[in-house]
Amino acid sequence: MTLRRRTALGSAAAITLLGPRAGRAQVPTLRIGVLTDLGGPYRDITGPTSVTCVRQAIEDFGVAGKGFQVEVVTGDHQNKADIGASIARQWFDRDGVDMITDVPNSSVALAVAQVAREKNKAYVNSSMGVEFTASAQCNANTIQWSYDVYMVSKLTGSAVVRAGGDTWFFITADYAFGQALERTATEFIQKSGGKVLGRAAYPFPGTSDFSSFLVQAKSSGARVLGLANAGSDTVNTIKQAYEFGLPKGGMRVAAMLMFISDVHALGLEVAQGLTLSTSYYWDLNERTRAFDQRVRAKTPGNRPDMLHAGCYSGTLHYLKAVADMGIAGAKTDGAAAIARMKAIPTDDDCFGQGSIRADGRKLHPAYLFEVKQPAESRGEWDYYRLLTSTPASEAFRPMGEGGACPLAR
Repeated sequence: MTLRRRTALGSAAAITLLGPRAGRAQVPTLRIGVLTDLGGPYRDITGPTSVTCVRQAIEDFGVAGKGFQVEVVTGDHQNKADIGASIARQWFDRDGVDMITDVPNSSVALAVAQVAREKNKAYVNSSMGVEFTASAQCNANTIQWSYDVYMVSKLTGSAVVRAGGDTWFFITADYAFGQALERTATEFIQKSGGKVLGRAAYPFPGTSDFSSFLVQAKSSGARVLGLANAGSDTVNTIKQAYEFGLPKGGMRVAAMLMFISDVHALGLEVAQGLTLSTSYYWDLNERTRAFDQRVRAKTPGNRPDMLHAGCYSGTLHYLKAVADMGIAGAKTDGAAAIARMKAIPTDDDCFGQGSIRADGRKLHPAYLFEVKQPAESRGEWDYYRLLTSTPASEAFRPMGEGGACPLAR
C-alpha cells in the first residue's frame, strides 16, 4: 500500500528530540513512536494529549546519566488499519523506532501488533479495547496497558443491572472494538439477570446522525440504551438521545466506555448521574493529583484520561526496563524488552503499584464513578464521585480464561 503523503510527512516531521545536546553523536538513541488519532473521533481521548504524556514520562524518567537519549515520533493512523500498519512498518524499517505506544482503534491496534511481532519490536498499547491478551493474536512483543472491554463491562454493565436496568438495547460501532464491547457487556448483563432486547450497528468511522438507531432503541421498550462506542461518537449519541427525549421517557443511557473529555463536552446538566468505569481519574488520590499538576499546563482544554495515563505509565516503565537491561539489548530484541518489563513491578503516579502478567495484561485497580450533579461540582473538571473500587486481581479477566493466548499456557 502507498502511504498517503499527508500521513508520511506528518509521521516523519513530528520528531521531538529529548536528552542532552552535548555529544549526541556518541550517545545511543532510543526512539518511541506515538501512533494515534490526531484529527478523528478519538482525538480528545488520545491524540495530542497522548503525545504530551509520553514526553512527560521521558522528562520524569530523566535521561541524564542513563547512557542514552530519547526521540519521540508521532503519526496519525486516520483510524485505518492499513495506514496504521504501514506507518508502523516504516517506523521500524526506516526510521529506527524501537517502541510504539497509544494506538486507539482496536482494528488498527491489532494490525500494529502483528507488525511488531514480525519485526521483533516492543509495542505498549494503552488504548486498545479488545481483549488482546485473551486472543490467539496475543504475542510476546505486546503489552495491553490501560483497560479492556472486560473491565468496563464488568463494572458498568453489572452495576446498571443491579440498579434496575434489566433490559437493554445496544447502539454499536461496527468494528472490532464496538463488537467486542457489546458482546462482553452482554455476557455480564445476562450473568446479572438482565436481557438484551435488540441492537443497531452503525458504520465506523463516519457516522454522526444516530436518529434512526435511537428510534429503534425507543421502540424496543428496553429500559437501558447501551452505547458500545467511544470518543465523539459517544458524545453525539448521548446528545441526540436527550434531544429525542429518551431519558425523560424513562430510558437510561449507559455509556460502556466514557472519558472525562466526553463529560466535559456534554456538560454536567446532560451528563449528571451517568456511571462510568475507568482505571485513572485526576482527582483520585495525592499521586494522581501530582501527575495532573505536572501536565495540566501542557494540555490546555483537555484533561488526561486513562488512555493518556497509560501512555505515560507504559512509556515510563519501558524506559525503566531499557535502563535495566541496556539499550543495545532493547534495540536488538523487542520481545526481550517486553519480557524485562514483565519482570519488574510497575509503580507510577497514574496507577500506583501494579504488575504485568505473562500474557501481557497490565494489572491495576479499576473504579466505578458516577458523574456529579452541577451543584456538587467544585469547578471545571471536578466531575466524578467514586462509587466502588475493584482490586487489580479482580478487574481483568483471569489469565487463560476463555481465550487462546499461547503465553497463558
